[in-house]
Amino acid sequence: MRLAMPNADVPNMKVGSGHATFIIAEMACSHEGNPDLARKIINGAGQAGANAIQFQIWSLRDMVVPYHPEYEKLTKAELSRKEWSNLASWVRDSYPEMRIVACVYERSSVDFAENINVDAYKLHSGDLSNPYLIKHVAASGKRIDLSVGASTLDETQTAIELIKSVSQTEIWLMYGYQNFPTRTEDVHLSYMMKLKQFFELPIGYQDHSDAETDAAFWLPAAAVGLGVDILEKHITHDRSYKGIDHQAALNPSEFSRFVAMVHEIEAAKGISTPKVFSAEELKYRKYARKTLVASHDLPGGTRLCENDLLFMRADDVGLSPDQAYRLVGRELKRDIAAYHLVLDEDVV
Repeated sequence: MRLAMPNADVPNMKVGSGHATFIIAEMACSHEGNPDLARKIINGAGQAGANAIQFQIWSLRDMVVPYHPEYEKLTKAELSRKEWSNLASWVRDSYPEMRIVACVYERSSVDFAENINVDAYKLHSGDLSNPYLIKHVAASGKRIDLSVGASTLDETQTAIELIKSVSQTEIWLMYGYQNFPTRTEDVHLSYMMKLKQFFELPIGYQDHSDAETDAAFWLPAAAVGLGVDILEKHITHDRSYKGIDHQAALNPSEFSRFVAMVHEIEAAKGISTPKVFSAEELKYRKYARKTLVASHDLPGGTRLCENDLLFMRADDVGLSPDQAYRLVGRELKRDIAAYHLVLDEDVV
C-alpha cells in the first residue's frame, strides 16, 4: 500500500481579503461504504474544481456505542483503513491540486489520518467539549476547520484557546445550521458574519439547504456576497439513490455548476480599491454624460445666462453641467449655433 503524499509544488491555499472563496466538497457518508462510489464522488469534486475533498474518517468501535440507534447504519457506511488509504492516493494522483480535509471523531482516526498525510482537519461541533480530541488534532500542527454550529460563544472560545495552547496552527471557523435539510429561515447568515468579526478568524458556511431547491445555490451565493471565506457543500454520486447524507448533497454535474457560480460571483466582486476606467467604461461615459450646449442661436458678444445653456448628451465631450459657473456671466467671442458646445475658449 502506497501512502498518499501531499504535492509540495502546490502552494498552501489562502483565504481572506484578496483571495477567492475556498470550496470544500463534503463527501460525508454519501459513499455508502462503497469505495467505488467514493471515487465517483471524488471525481465529481475534482472535475468541478473544488479546492478540497472532505473525508469523514472514523472507527465505529471507538466512536459509537453498540446500542446506538444508528449503529447498524454506520456499520454499513464504514470504510476500512486500507480503503481510505487507497482513496487518498487516488486524490493525490488524479487531482493533485485538491486538498484532503479529514473530519475526525476520535484519536485513533487522527493517528491514521496523519499516516496518510491529510492536509487539514475538521472538528465536528459535537467535539467542542472534547479537549482530548481537540488537543490531539492541534498537535498535528495542521489547519483546523472548527465547526461551531449549535455551539455557544463560550464553547467556541474555549476550543480556540485549547488549540492555541498546543500549537499556532491556522483555525477556520465553520458555521452551519445542523439540520438536514435546513430551512432558509434557520440559516442566520448575519450571525455567521458576526462570528467572523468577534473571533477575527476566517469564516466558512456549511450549506445544508435542500438540494432539490434553488436555495442550494442562492444561499451560498448570498454568503459569498456577504464576505464568507470558505464554502463547504455536500456532494453525492446520485441523489436519486436517496442514500446516506443525500438531502443537502449535489450531484456531480450540479456541483460543477455550483463551483462555476462561485467563480462567477468572485469575478463580479472584482477589486475594492479605486480602478482605472476600462475602454468600455470610457466609451459609456462619453455616451451617457451630459455636456453644455447652446439653448438657441447665440451671437458673438452675448453675455451668457443660465437660460442660454442646456445640459444634453452630445457626440463631442465638452464642459459638464457642474462647470456651468465658468460660463455664466461671461461674453461670447463668436457666434454659436443652437445645440452646439459652449467651451471655455468661446468666452472672455
